Amino acid sequence: MINDPRIEWIEHADAEAWVHGVAAEMQAALAAEIQARGSARMLLSGGTTPAPIYAQLARAPLDWSRVTVGLVDERWLSPQDAASNTRLIRENLLDLARVGRFEPLVREGLSLAESVHAANLEAEHAADACLTVLGMGNDGHTASLFPGSADLDKALASPLPYAAMDATGCPVAGDWHLRITLTPAGFARTRDRILLLRGQAKRDVLLRALEDGDVRELPIRVVLGLGGQPLRVHWCA
Repeated sequence: MINDPRIEWIEHADAEAWVHGVAAEMQAALAAEIQARGSARMLLSGGTTPAPIYAQLARAPLDWSRVTVGLVDERWLSPQDAASNTRLIRENLLDLARVGRFEPLVREGLSLAESVHAANLEAEHAADACLTVLGMGNDGHTASLFPGSADLDKALASPLPYAAMDATGCPVAGDWHLRITLTPAGFARTRDRILLLRGQAKRDVLLRALEDGDVRELPIRVVLGLGGQPLRVHWCA
């Protein structure tokens, strides 16, 4: 158990319980938002970690036609590429649940700058997300806010929801250096945020992030410092 007012720590017995627990929480949040406002918008992270959760959520008896799904971040590559967050979310949620609307970050036929501009226009006119699902790397990055990246300071200071990111030289970024990422300003427009963690190493990184320190060292501190609802952290070994 981790006690800190900035987070709610939810520890699961195993991976299966973790998947079912997170999916149930997401279902409840979307159902409540649809009942209260008639529709719901959520922002999702990619990667293999949340994929089984999205597949489980897709089975939920929600009015999916009233749900809009956007992205926390995306690699600058074709949405059809196997490494894109769009494709992972499409295969594990969008195609299974027949979601009403999807907000891509990479717009085919547009440049990186043009895609960022389009994403910001769409986000500015959209309802605030009722739920945002985050991950965290062993280097403390979340979204595509990588420590040591050339564009990190610009992204952290941006008043806009999304920014371009060049993560050249950041090992965790792998072969995909160019990204589009949610900024702190974008995170601030999301009401409930959940962080998905697995393994002792990720737990240790979060403990470090909860200590005082520079957000540029461990960018997950961006989310911890937002205030409002505590970050709900779902963890299993």
